[in-house]
Amino acid sequence: MSEFLKAAQAVMPQMVAIRRRLHRHPEQGLHLPQTQQTIIDELERLGLEPKRGTNLSSVTALIGADRPGRTVILRADMDALPLTESTGLEFASEIPEAMHACGHDTHVAQLLGAASLLVDAWNADPEALPGPVLLMFQPGEEGYFGARVMFEEGLLDGLDPVATRGFAIHTSAKYPTGEVDLRPGSLLASADNVSVTVRGSGGHASSPHLAHDPIVVAAEIVLALQTAVTRSVDVFDPAVLTIAHIEGGTTTNVIPETVRLSGTYRTVSDEGRAAMAPLVQRVVDGICAAHGVSAEVEFQPLYPVTVNDEGVFEQVRTIAAALVGDDGVVTMKAPIMGAEDWSYVLQQIPGVMAFVGARPPDRPLQGFPQNHSNQVVFDEGCMPVAAALYANVALDLV
Repeated sequence: MSEFLKAAQAVMPQMVAIRRRLHRHPEQGLHLPQTQQTIIDELERLGLEPKRGTNLSSVTALIGADRPGRTVILRADMDALPLTESTGLEFASEIPEAMHACGHDTHVAQLLGAASLLVDAWNADPEALPGPVLLMFQPGEEGYFGARVMFEEGLLDGLDPVATRGFAIHTSAKYPTGEVDLRPGSLLASADNVSVTVRGSGGHASSPHLAHDPIVVAAEIVLALQTAVTRSVDVFDPAVLTIAHIEGGTTTNVIPETVRLSGTYRTVSDEGRAAMAPLVQRVVDGICAAHGVSAEVEFQPLYPVTVNDEGVFEQVRTIAAALVGDDGVVTMKAPIMGAEDWSYVLQQIPGVMAFVGARPPDRPLQGFPQNHSNQVVFDEGCMPVAAALYANVALDLV
């Protein structure tokens, strides 16, 4: 395994070059033509036969398609975020209001680096590859359901779900460079959106008794939802609900007819997720009834809980420890309340997501810009560890 890490360090210049090229030209959503072409060019250079998606700019490629064993899917997401970069890097984004602020540029480069290692290993000894490896380059992770679209386009067609495993890496500025952080069970939360339109009756601000003020009702709903979550949700099966946007009114002396609230809630179990919509509906209905107004509540289901398979977790943890040492692998104590559409993959096959740290060890966590910040700078020193980990998992996962 140490030899694989040395090999990954040897291809570090190529990975850095690819990462920086993508960082300069970030693309958002499901359609990423430049990013897709970069990946295809590199896979063809390695002698592979990449396939393009139909309704999105995905890329897949098989290594060792004729091998008889289990299949391992290795995934890297490709899309950027709608942020204007302010890092001052010499390779900073050249596209207005677009930035690789979540490290997806590193994901692509790391998986391409792993592909190079695996192709070299396969060419040297085809028997070293216990089964096919499916490279999955996925657009549209940031709210566009790219993994789900890839399923609809046949990602798993022809694969035995019992004999298929999945592995994904996410670069994180939270953890020191090269540290591998993961946990069994729930790793990341589900994500769902909610919007509430409170309907009262308008009037003059000096005579609120002649109106039904929806702003006051909306304010009470916001506070009541926070209390309801703390009083109704098991602290050991947590949920977070945030109303992040309130819109209503036009000026200082007019009570409006309507106010709109919108936000998100996150849970770490299917049971907790199922309980949230009825809770929100009950609170809104009760407060509106008390004030003599009405409301419409709309729910937008997004991503499921990301659940790491316990058996695959144990294997990946062992593989990672052999790569970076026991001290370099951390079993996380609790899930993270962010969400991921890798969750769709883990609903279909046993697999794991792991974080690889990209915060320089001499930089304290407090005050260091994190993922989704327009000032985040990922330490590229994490990339050989991630590439070697991808490759080792592909070879050693049972």
